[in-house]
Amino acid sequence: MEGETSWVNHCFDDTARDVAEFDSFSELSDEGNRETDVVSVDLILPDDLLERILAYLPIASIFRASSVCKRWHEIVSSTRFLWNFSHFLSQKPWYFMFTSSDEAVGYAYDPVLRKWYIIELPCIQAPNWFIASSCGLVCFMDNNSRSELHVCNPITKQCKKLLEPPGLKFPDYSALAISVNRISHGYTISIVKSKQVPGNFFQWDLSIHIYDSETAMWVTSLKEVSTGWRGGDESMICDGVLYFLIYSTGGGTPENRHGLITYNLSGRSSHGVLIKSFIPVPCPLTCGRLMNLKEKLVMVGGIGKPDRPDIIKGIGIWVLNGKEWQEVTRMPHKFFQGFGEFDDVFASSGTDDLIYIQSYGAPALLVYDMNQKHWKWSQKCPVIKRFPLQLFTGFSFEPRLETSP
Repeated sequence: MEGETSWVNHCFDDTARDVAEFDSFSELSDEGNRETDVVSVDLILPDDLLERILAYLPIASIFRASSVCKRWHEIVSSTRFLWNFSHFLSQKPWYFMFTSSDEAVGYAYDPVLRKWYIIELPCIQAPNWFIASSCGLVCFMDNNSRSELHVCNPITKQCKKLLEPPGLKFPDYSALAISVNRISHGYTISIVKSKQVPGNFFQWDLSIHIYDSETAMWVTSLKEVSTGWRGGDESMICDGVLYFLIYSTGGGTPENRHGLITYNLSGRSSHGVLIKSFIPVPCPLTCGRLMNLKEKLVMVGGIGKPDRPDIIKGIGIWVLNGKEWQEVTRMPHKFFQGFGEFDDVFASSGTDDLIYIQSYGAPALLVYDMNQKHWKWSQKCPVIKRFPLQLFTGFSFEPRLETSP
């Protein structure tokens, strides 16, 4: 089974099979013994035309093509090819799934070829680390100390360790986000830290820390005390604006347990009242997952029962227009039932037009296409074994070759 082999072995095995098939085709010419009658297509096509043909291959096939011959390797490794491949052909986001074991090894799902590949993530040391992705780069942060931070490309395995974020050790809650500029490939990382004020359950110290890859420096752009609300672990950057969910701690706050805060990264200041940008969620939620789909903020939320908001009754998808949530769809009941004993929380992430939703209790992966308005199950994950009390989680990322940390 292909999913049981490593990513590299999978690529090289397929390359060898493709070359063998091409040799067999050459032997079937009318004059099998006349080598002058066998004309290689590779010799006829000029580099620019061959480059355009190869650019239409899925990204998994690009790796196979690079192993066919020296000429193909030089073409697909060139800066021009990588730029054209990434800017003119849309690559569907992949989904990486792993378990709650100590190893950061799992399976990446390619929705174009509908295949799973086993991948070992660089940098990350445990699956419970904070994870955020944008434009081919994935950011990992240590869940315990918050002092170790890495940015990597999971396809090329390029990885970079960043400077330790200032004053982030042992907060009560943290939310990580990354945004990559698709032209310059520079990136911004944000961390929203929330820590309870000693002796006061309703007050929380809230701070926003920003990293700029061009300056390679951290800036603490905001600090303030929030009453009745705390931060959590959900944040996203869309079109230069940082969004993060806040959670009610009681004390006369609104009925809904969640709310959304917006923070303009370009006009940031060291003071202000974040609660003034408060946007209520569309309905009582058991949980909310934020994602950036074509620079629009999208939320996938567990819909709570009216009388028991902590009990999930369904899953909805909303897009934020200005300060209003517009409902896109709700998960059909037949798919909702497919998760079995569905918890009140779940893993969900997405990019471009695809949204992935996964139960923590099973490796089943559901995909929603925003463009086609269509729900479907992914191919079954090949060999992830289920053990008692084992949890499954994951994240989506864009498979890109040209971006690097």
